[in-house]
Amino acid sequence: MTTIIFYSAAIGLTGISWLKNKEKTKKALKKAYKAFFNLLPALIPMVLFVGLMLTLIPPSLIGRILGDEAGAVGVAVGTFLGSIVFMPSFVAFSLGENLLVGGAGYAQVAAFVASLMAVGVSSLNVENQYFGNKLTTYRNIYAVFASVVFAIVIGVIL
Repeated sequence: MTTIIFYSAAIGLTGISWLKNKEKTKKALKKAYKAFFNLLPALIPMVLFVGLMLTLIPPSLIGRILGDEAGAVGVAVGTFLGSIVFMPSFVAFSLGENLLVGGAGYAQVAAFVASLMAVGVSSLNVENQYFGNKLTTYRNIYAVFASVVFAIVIGVIL
C-alpha cells in the first residue's frame, strides 16, 4: 500500500510540475533518466549478489548466525558484516527485510543495517584523505558503538 501511495504522489507531483513548467520538467526527467542509467552498472551486480547469497545461504543458517537465539554474538556478527560491506541504503534495507524473512532477529539485522550505513571500513582511504586519520578513526569507532546501542534498543523494543 505504501508503494502505491509513493508512486501516486510521484506521478501526481510530476504532473503538477509539467503543468507549471514543461521545459523544466522535461529537463528534470532527462537528468533523472541519465542518473538512473549511470547507477545501473553499480546496482545490477549488487542486486545479483544479494539475490545469489539469499538463494545459496539456507534460512536455517541465517537463523543460526543472525537469529534471535544468536544473541550478542549475532549482533557482533551483524555489526562486523555491516562494517565491511558496501552497498547503497535501498539495497541494504531490502536485504534487511529478506534477512528477517529468512529467520534473522531484529536486533541482529538492526546492527547489520546500522553499521552498514554508519561505519565505513571500505571507504577508510577516502575518509583519511579528507578528514585525517584521527577523525576517521574516532568517527568509525563511535559509529560501531552507536550501531550496537541501536541494535540493543531495537532488540528491547521488538
